Amino acid sequence: MLEITIPSRGVLNLSHLVLDYNGTLALDGALIEGVGERLRKLAKHLDVHVITADTYGDVEGRLVDLPVTLSTLSDHLQDEAKQRYVRTLSARECVTIGNGRNDALMLAEAVLGVGVMQPEGLSRHALDACDVICPDINSALDLLLKPKRLIATLRN
Repeated sequence: MLEITIPSRGVLNLSHLVLDYNGTLALDGALIEGVGERLRKLAKHLDVHVITADTYGDVEGRLVDLPVTLSTLSDHLQDEAKQRYVRTLSARECVTIGNGRNDALMLAEAVLGVGVMQPEGLSRHALDACDVICPDINSALDLLLKPKRLIATLRN
């Protein structure tokens, strides 16, 4: 568990990190440099989940050495499936990271939703659902590894 106290917001008791794959952890299907190292560190404190439509068909092989739970979605109503996934884990204990329109509901559902603006872009729907926007996935993961950054961004 990761406990982060945000002045005027309260305590976040995070148990789960739920991530989109393509456009978030990966670019054109390949894991972005630095992500694996950060996920290994975060897995010591959080259960790490990757939920994806697996656009390129090889996500399982790309994540095989990482401490993550992988969930592959069908092409139908992915936004609702991601939202349900977060609910089953207890949304009050989840931080989610994504960039696509199909991530918007999970970003809004979680106690903390983080959007990333990378080469694939950030959907307006996802943007509207986020608590925090980061320039890239490594910066987003670093908010959890160095919580004072998150506190500085969210405090009132």
